Amino acid sequence: MCDESQLLPELVATARGFCHLIEDAEQAGADWLERVSCLLPRIHAAVVGLRRVAIDDAPQCLVPDYELRFGLFMRLHQRLGERDRYGLEFDALGTGPCALTGSLADDLTDIYFELRRGLDVLDHDPDRPERAVSVWRSGFLQHWGQHLVDAERHLYELEVAEYTSRMAGESN
Repeated sequence: MCDESQLLPELVATARGFCHLIEDAEQAGADWLERVSCLLPRIHAAVVGLRRVAIDDAPQCLVPDYELRFGLFMRLHQRLGERDRYGLEFDALGTGPCALTGSLADDLTDIYFELRRGLDVLDHDPDRPERAVSVWRSGFLQHWGQHLVDAERHLYELEVAEYTSRMAGESN
């Protein structure tokens, strides 16, 4: 059984760290993506561990600000460059014009706005942290959880490709 008393502070701290990294992506150093990659599994573990929190008390969804989202997406897309696009796992055999792809910039943007929304709820009502957890859990199950899994998988593939390339270079 997970110790929820430890998971909530971990999720809040990790969500704040992730949001800060995303907000400062353009100024961050060369290890930016590695730092993002280290935070995602921690977010995943904490939000899954908080599954006993009721999600029926979640504040109503706000209409997303598409201009803000698109601006962040474009900044992340530029930062990621060729590392942004990836083939979706369920379409691994698709190589033609209909092959489905994902975008790490899109994944990180959606994760960012969902975590930011929960943090805003928590900052607005710090005496009721279960409301922020409810926002995170319901959003995770309805939407951003898939983005999280896709981002983790793509970052793993990038790490394996870098490792393989480094090993091939050392053997020459």
